[in-house]
Amino acid sequence: MKGRKGTGIPNGNKRLRHELKYYLRLNDYEPLRQKLLLVTELDPYSVDEEGYHIRSLYFDDLHDTALHEKNYGVFKRRKYRIRIYNKSDAAIKLERKSKFGGYICKEAASITRADYESIMAGQVDFLQETPNSLLRDFYYECKNHLFMPRVMTDNVREAYVMEPGNVRVTFDKQLMTTVHSLDIFDEQLMMVNAIHQPLMIMEVKFEQFLPFNIRYLLQHVSNQRSAISKYAICREESKNTMISSARRSSATTKPPATG
Repeated sequence: MKGRKGTGIPNGNKRLRHELKYYLRLNDYEPLRQKLLLVTELDPYSVDEEGYHIRSLYFDDLHDTALHEKNYGVFKRRKYRIRIYNKSDAAIKLERKSKFGGYICKEAASITRADYESIMAGQVDFLQETPNSLLRDFYYECKNHLFMPRVMTDNVREAYVMEPGNVRVTFDKQLMTTVHSLDIFDEQLMMVNAIHQPLMIMEVKFEQFLPFNIRYLLQHVSNQRSAISKYAICREESKNTMISSARRSSATTKPPATG
């Protein structure tokens, strides 16, 4: 579920891309979408005009290093996740997203449903001997830093692509998270909204340059550019929901006053 493979910006053996993120008001979405349709193409992986469904399970260590590095704006940081599309196990990806200032690098490795189940059970030794370096790195993170599943993100993504600059513009809509389950294949998930304002997240990714027509379309939303992390948003929402639930439970079980 991504655009064509491009040259990117070299950084050692990694290829970097620019990434810009915006909070987009719902009343700005439709006019911008209509203009994008004139100069870009709908992502070929889209199942309909709304795009496709994404569900991601993020991992972090006992100290929530990835979360804190994001919140403190650490220049060089990374996070790991398992991602599926359209609630299917046909394509399961273990991904590492690295950030170097304003540049990003996303690496992915395919895993099977059985691999996923083993990882969720804490049985990761099978990754030690894999020829895939990303999976081996994930194994070492699990063993040395006690990685564990932390939060799930769930959203619909509408994506548009343009070949010049290898541009990819995405609208992430209906961002939700879970409260009690971290199984991305759980059919009984209880989901809660992660963004309560009438907003969605727009991301613009490109390589060496951003074509003029795309820059022109973004002018009216440039003041809404933000350092957005769906991982951080959903961690906060999940925490707040659990606290509220615990308070309600405590209030209902509190013994009546006597006197």
